[in-house]
Amino acid sequence: MNYLKSITTSVLNSTGVTFPFSIGERIPGLDTSTSIWEIREGVKKDDGTPLTLFIFDSTLPPFQPGNKDRRTLMQLARNALKKLRTIRHPDVIRYIDSVETETHVYIATERVRPLQGVLRDWETGGAMAAVKGKGREDWIGWGVRSIATATAFLNSPPLSLHHSYLIPSAIFVTPALEWRLAGFDLLTTRDDTTGVLWGLGGVAPGNVGEMCGPEVRKSGWGVLRDTDPAQSDTYVLAMLLFMLYNPHSPLPSLNTQPSPTSSGSLPRALFPLWKRMLNPNPRTRLATSAFVAEATQTGFWSSNPLASLVQGLDGFELLSEGDKLSLLRTIKDGVASIPQPFLLYRVLPSLLHSLSLPTAPSGAMLPLVLELGKLVSPSDYGKLVIEPVVKLYASQDRGTRMALLDGLSEYSDKMDNRTVSEKVWPHLITGFADTVPIIREATVKAVYPLASKLTDRILNNDLLRLLAKMQTDVEPSIRTNTCILIGRLAPMLGQNTKKKVLVPAFARSLKDPFVHARVAGLMALMATVELFDRDDLAGKVVPNMAFTLVDKEKLVRDQAFKAINMFLKRIEGMAASMVSASCIRSC
Repeated sequence: MNYLKSITTSVLNSTGVTFPFSIGERIPGLDTSTSIWEIREGVKKDDGTPLTLFIFDSTLPPFQPGNKDRRTLMQLARNALKKLRTIRHPDVIRYIDSVETETHVYIATERVRPLQGVLRDWETGGAMAAVKGKGREDWIGWGVRSIATATAFLNSPPLSLHHSYLIPSAIFVTPALEWRLAGFDLLTTRDDTTGVLWGLGGVAPGNVGEMCGPEVRKSGWGVLRDTDPAQSDTYVLAMLLFMLYNPHSPLPSLNTQPSPTSSGSLPRALFPLWKRMLNPNPRTRLATSAFVAEATQTGFWSSNPLASLVQGLDGFELLSEGDKLSLLRTIKDGVASIPQPFLLYRVLPSLLHSLSLPTAPSGAMLPLVLELGKLVSPSDYGKLVIEPVVKLYASQDRGTRMALLDGLSEYSDKMDNRTVSEKVWPHLITGFADTVPIIREATVKAVYPLASKLTDRILNNDLLRLLAKMQTDVEPSIRTNTCILIGRLAPMLGQNTKKKVLVPAFARSLKDPFVHARVAGLMALMATVELFDRDDLAGKVVPNMAFTLVDKEKLVRDQAFKAINMFLKRIEGMAASMVSASCIRSC
């Protein structure tokens, strides 16, 4: 990597070009015998965006002895850059930036890795190996839809582009396991008389000549000038399908009509379409623009769990309430069989986005979001989970707010002090004044998990003023829980606050008409007994609770006697260490 950096630096210094991204480690997985590119990790210098860098160096030796000089391939690299700059589609790799010199081409895209490397993970015990068999086949089926859709987009007017390079090394995968089409080295418009495909189609590595239609093998690449791109690329797409489903098999011999046997492990539902895509006559082939529609009609994707899941996530806000809940159950039940990167980078962000919408069933969604969040590494948890969850605190939807409060224990320890005090607290406190009692009570209960992260001013002033109001709430359970909360907060309070607030707060509960509030007041005094000095214990605590010894409710009286015995025993111990005033005078 240092060698590459030094070469890059010297090249750019000599040309005066500004390099907008840093170069990182090489990304493994790409078969270099089928690609002109080296791919590396990168970072955009101005904002830290993670990138993948496609690097072409024309000064390197040829791929193999006897091959054409790499300077010839420079035309392919420049063509790929030119085309990628202007094409935008969800299933096409996303261009971000680039640098071009006389000898080098650098293309910065969204962070991806080669499909070949991901497929190898499935087979060799890598990160994807936990989901095997049907899960792998479902993922490939979903990816096929993305690549076919992108190819049809390129082939169709107004672009009318020939891709002609649909090989595995032209496909890349995002962190969310979404497939992206690249390999624009040969991309040429049908009516471009000077397009690189006509003269250099056979130069590109990867033996693409073996995958192209018989008309190309017979008459050369120039014949495609008179061919609909959707009917020439469909042949190459069919060969790609075979390679994806039969990674260890040679390409089939197509001297005779394709048969189910020759298709290997290709899904049976696709075979009739695959056969039509391989028609020797390009005019009667199944066009790429029709492949997705006809495969959909066969039910190929509706029976694919991943494809159905993505469709549901993308149209979540349009689903009925019942369908939304059904989709959430599907995700919850399928966690073990769905690839983890897909859950983390595709499902989780989609759920968080949908959760911010007013029509979302937040009560069912947020627990699932937090459950999926357990799969996130500590280093990514803040960005993937905490940031979007914290934004939800601004929501006015009661269902969302209630779900946030109920699930607080799952993520409260992951938030830093500043986030809690500046982003959560200002929205959390609106719950104290909510007209719905269950929201007010949940807000009271939510304070303790966050208390240690609040500023001293909030903890010793703002919060206690709010809790004083909650002690007069019309709901008995809210008054009771407020008293319990103050008792739990007591050790965190400042010394002056303790002396000024605790006894009056607990004494207020002792006079509450609700029996359990009075019991809570006594228990809070007992729990905080060590926080009172001798004078406060004898002069404030005991006098303010003594009347509960004759409370009309036995439950309160029993607790009061336990409390008074504790207090008197503690006072007795304190008094035993006191020195008599007469002794002091005589001494």
